[in-house]
Amino acid sequence: MPIDVPKMDTAFTKLGLSDALAFGVQEMGYVEPTPIQAQAIPVVLSGRDLIGSAQTGTGKTAAFALPIIQKLGTHGKLRCLILEPTRELALQVEEAFQKFSKFTDLRVTIVYGGVGYGKQLEDLRGGIDILAATPGRLLDHMEQGNVSLANVDILVLDEVDRMLDMGFLPDVKRIVQKTPNTRQTLFFTATVPPEIASLASWALKDPARVEIGRQRSVAETIAHAFYPVVASQKFDLLQLLLEQTDFKSVIIFARTRMGSDRIADRLQRKGHTVGVLHSDRSQRERIEALEGFKSGKFEVLVATDIAARGLDIAGVSHVINYDVPENAEDYVHRIGRTGRAQNTGDAFTLVTEEDVRDARSIERFTGMTIERKKIEGFPYIYSALFDEKAQAEVAAAAAKPVSRLHRGVRR
Repeated sequence: MPIDVPKMDTAFTKLGLSDALAFGVQEMGYVEPTPIQAQAIPVVLSGRDLIGSAQTGTGKTAAFALPIIQKLGTHGKLRCLILEPTRELALQVEEAFQKFSKFTDLRVTIVYGGVGYGKQLEDLRGGIDILAATPGRLLDHMEQGNVSLANVDILVLDEVDRMLDMGFLPDVKRIVQKTPNTRQTLFFTATVPPEIASLASWALKDPARVEIGRQRSVAETIAHAFYPVVASQKFDLLQLLLEQTDFKSVIIFARTRMGSDRIADRLQRKGHTVGVLHSDRSQRERIEALEGFKSGKFEVLVATDIAARGLDIAGVSHVINYDVPENAEDYVHRIGRTGRAQNTGDAFTLVTEEDVRDARSIERFTGMTIERKKIEGFPYIYSALFDEKAQAEVAAAAAKPVSRLHRGVRR
């Protein structure tokens, strides 16, 4: 049975949440709902389908987790399924549901690939109310008869644009077809290309729409700049940035898995404590890297874009793009790992001559000129990157200049 909790009168109870949920939220340190929570929670409680989008760090998981727990009430059958594109996101969502449902008797579990079936089978057979899952492993369990979706009342499709990028949409459709037509569907995506619009029109009925912030914008809490450098000096400049920056914790993004490993190895030889996160790492290694970074065991996390979206890592003071992302939208997601929850953060991007086109794409996408910076005392090798005409060409698509000062590098 649910645990007794005091009578609550908070901003969350005013949205229609129970005393138990409001108490759990208060225990976690939340005082006021974020904009997406304030808008989405009443919609979800009403039973209406929802399409939601919000900038990273806006509390999206709680926006659907809290009202879902409210609607489910007490322990019964599997009634809620949350699909996530990666193991890390599924683990994060499962952890959030566990925390938010602390003062209820609801049972939550997770299924994902890369690990054995034993614990997952035990949980599924033991009876659960809420399941977070990645598509591939869930389909395995369904085909083996380990889980039925016949009683799912609420389906959450999260990070749908990421699932499109990873080729999961056919699997997602197969899973959706196994859920009741009477379900409530909550659909979260940063962008809505034609394939996703088609999926939404097929899977949702008369959805409400909640959109917080411009999808192309960089959070105002983040100061970001480009650092031109020739390719042969990239690591040396990275090392100097780390030496001259007063950082609490920093995520360094590389374009490839091999590049991530090389950067991590060189940083470790320079005395930094480093975790590595990419898809070639085992699940145990990935969990250790994330947990070590969150706990402060690792001051640096080197990652591919697997860490760019959705992962809830509090307190990241700096992001460094060692490699410029090829997709301009990924720039916004990457640097959105810092400056979260109204905290400030800094983001540095190393730009070589080969990256000029991608840098210009980022400026067009965000609608702003991104300031170019040089570090005093660094022995730069001359490049066209430092020519005024070349700089003007790179900034041709500018809309407005960066107005905030770069706080992270000591003067």
